[in-house]
Amino acid sequence: MVESVSVLISREDVEKRIAEMAAELSSRYDSVHFVCILKGSVFFLAELAKDMTVPVTMDFISVSSYGNGTESSGIVKFNKDLDDSIEGKNVVVVEDILDSGRTLSYVKSVLEGRNPASLSVITLLDKPERRVVPVELDMTGFVIPDEFVVGYGLDYAQKYRNLPYIGVLSLKEE
Repeated sequence: MVESVSVLISREDVEKRIAEMAAELSSRYDSVHFVCILKGSVFFLAELAKDMTVPVTMDFISVSSYGNGTESSGIVKFNKDLDDSIEGKNVVVVEDILDSGRTLSYVKSVLEGRNPASLSVITLLDKPERRVVPVELDMTGFVIPDEFVVGYGLDYAQKYRNLPYIGVLSLKEE
């Protein structure tokens, strides 16, 4: 199998949009507690946090859904929960991509039950064509077509996360 990646969203466009998102969040809140969904969202969170102008704290969760390997069963499990309470905090959930909506819907419902002062969900990418479960986003970087994307934290078999842009992965037989 030959893998190739073509640029969908350039590094410059990604960085510009993240800076705009940080400015908007900084104007909404006097402080923000980011909850980053591992692993893919780390790159997005790091850039976003650097551009924030209000105090920022952060925590991390890891979730997975079990199925046959290619399709989610819709059952989401926390592999790593938050280290600290979010009660009374302005929580912003940071996710790399919203596609089916299963994971974000579950995470949002769990976190709402932990009494944050506010709870927002933001994503770098949104693939509305893939939505199975409705999820209301407070902000998204880019709406993209139903393509398999990598880069900026998104991976294929743990590869390509470090690409500084969002690319479309193509797989071709040799």
